[in-house]
Amino acid sequence: MTAARILLADDHALVRRGVRLILDQEPDLTVVAEAGDGAEAVERVRDTDVDLVILDIAMPRMTGLQAAREIGRRSSRGEPPRMLMLSMHDNEQYFFESLKLGACGYVLKSVADEDLVGACRAALRGEAFVYPGAMGALVRDYLDRMRRGERVPETVLTEREDEVLKLIAEGSSSKEIARALTISIKTVERHRANILAKLGMRDRTQLTRYAIRAGLIEP
Repeated sequence: MTAARILLADDHALVRRGVRLILDQEPDLTVVAEAGDGAEAVERVRDTDVDLVILDIAMPRMTGLQAAREIGRRSSRGEPPRMLMLSMHDNEQYFFESLKLGACGYVLKSVADEDLVGACRAALRGEAFVYPGAMGALVRDYLDRMRRGERVPETVLTEREDEVLKLIAEGSSSKEIARALTISIKTVERHRANILAKLGMRDRTQLTRYAIRAGLIEP
């Protein structure tokens, strides 16, 4: 049996070590590469032959969702590898966004020892994985929305607004954000105003709390 080759991306070395121990015990799974943030994960996919990428939702420089978007766009080896999202956060919005970006599943870190191996195998078969505790709530929510004629939730903010929000929550100034994203300070301020208006918030403190709840940054 040839073991599936896995790239593991998480900004906490202890988490990577624990996840690697879980996966490397399985004869059909092997971690061949690691990354400490989303940007590094994107680079490793370009230079490493992997079958599956496991991405933490909240990482510096580039979140797991942003990395998933880039991996889907930029794979130089034909079809992009399968992707799984790993998160501390039981967050419906980011679950649906993960699926929209091509991830095969969403695994909570709190139950990774129970669910991750099964999720990896499902993803490698091209099947979706939803952690069992969320299934009932997700189905009920979906059916309720359908009955009310509503759409399945999509991300509230644009891709660029997510990037700006993450940097604001991490404490970056407008000047630093402008430099990091190669945009003008005026554009940063416009994005900040749009974000505050969309989320109904007033200041950086509220934005930071939202970013933590949404899984963009760690508490």
